Amino acid sequence: MNCTRLSTVHLHPVGRSAVLAEVADAAEALDLATWARSARVAAVEVVPAARTVLFDGVDDPVALAARLRGWRPSGELPAGDRVEVPVVYDGPDLAFVAEAWGTDRDGVVARHAAVEYVAAFCGFAPGFSYLSGLPPELAVPRLESPRARVPAGSVGLAGGWCGVYPTASPGGWRLLGRTDATLWDPERDRPALLPPGTRVVFVPR
Repeated sequence: MNCTRLSTVHLHPVGRSAVLAEVADAAEALDLATWARSARVAAVEVVPAARTVLFDGVDDPVALAARLRGWRPSGELPAGDRVEVPVVYDGPDLAFVAEAWGTDRDGVVARHAAVEYVAAFCGFAPGFSYLSGLPPELAVPRLESPRARVPAGSVGLAGGWCGVYPTASPGGWRLLGRTDATLWDPERDRPALLPPGTRVVFVPR
């Protein structure tokens, strides 16, 4: 299969048995992935990302391209599970975010906790979900120099994304607080607490 242009999807062959679908943004990527799973497209794995969806284990890429012509962006958020994540707001970047948002620390907590986020895709580390939903005017830049170690459970912002570090690791996100929720547990039936499509609300503690 050569590179194929659909009405809203740009398809790229990846090796012998995978196809990468390029769309407009993370919302469309999640929408396409959700639709593809419900439509049972012929792929072993369907993996959304920031602006793409990877279809892996595809026996017939041409047939897949024809199948994807039936998709149109719904413009609606997926009706996934709703998970409340308790947060202690004592992060080292609260003052920076407060200044960027033109408010105080209590204002940051109120605004951050008022949003219902949606897990758009997972990446960076097992259990790390990129959460969309932050209003564009509240986007904040990453640190100029990443921290060598961010504690597990840290809740942070980077650009228009929100995320929770599932394990201790280096990182450059602006840290607002911490949670004791377990983001990744391979012993659970569903290892990731916040898989794509999950609706997420942060609850101040």
